[in-house]
Amino acid sequence: MGKGKLAKFADMETYENVFQYPFSVISDVPFEMKGHWHEQYFKNNNPIVLELGCGKGEYTVELAKLYPDMNFIGVDIKGARMWTGATLALKEGLKNVAFLRTSIEIIDRFFAEDEVQEIWLTFSDPQMKNPRKRLTSTYFMERYRHFLINNGIVHLKTDSNFLFTYTTYMVEKNELPVLFRTEDLYHTEGIDEETRKILSIQTYYESMWIARGLNIKYMKFNLPREKELQEPDVEIELDDYRSYHRTKRSSLDKAK
Repeated sequence: MGKGKLAKFADMETYENVFQYPFSVISDVPFEMKGHWHEQYFKNNNPIVLELGCGKGEYTVELAKLYPDMNFIGVDIKGARMWTGATLALKEGLKNVAFLRTSIEIIDRFFAEDEVQEIWLTFSDPQMKNPRKRLTSTYFMERYRHFLINNGIVHLKTDSNFLFTYTTYMVEKNELPVLFRTEDLYHTEGIDEETRKILSIQTYYESMWIARGLNIKYMKFNLPREKELQEPDVEIELDDYRSYHRTKRSSLDKAK
């Protein structure tokens, strides 16, 4: 039987690679390392990459192994899941990995302007009922602009046709430059070796989606700062499930 939640939280209080700042804390105490991740934690000037909604942190850790000359920070509010990646990173002596436990709604309180080069969104909740909660919504894109370099890269890897379609409309509406896009990642020919290497990383949940027969979709695009972003006004067919082995709650077929 695995460790219980309380034991995992106790572990993480002692982990040097974990920073825990839920809203109740950060609202009273500013995050002092904002703008100083390079010198105070990573001790280098290598690019910083975030994985938002990192879950167990497998993707964050595997990216850090692939790219030792880059720094990776996994962000999630659920600490019991994050413990897995944080523990693995410590055991393997990975100095280019950190984990931040907080709400992504306040992510811009932790990073200064131009402090982050890329963002990964891996199997995010599609939030079919609430556009403002979708991690690819313009609501979040505006937050990312506060700390992402101009024309920084956003990666989306998802099983959700709803989220992928919504993001496609959002990108098209705002004329964001698309660097790569596929609706069936593992059956697309002509992917360059570097991209294939990155995309070969499979998380626990991704392996379940693949076993279920779902196509994995992937897109990466630039996020420039100069234009005001607008939400797409389109109805999109809903996914017929919420998560693994769970059907959707709503009786609706489409949503904006």
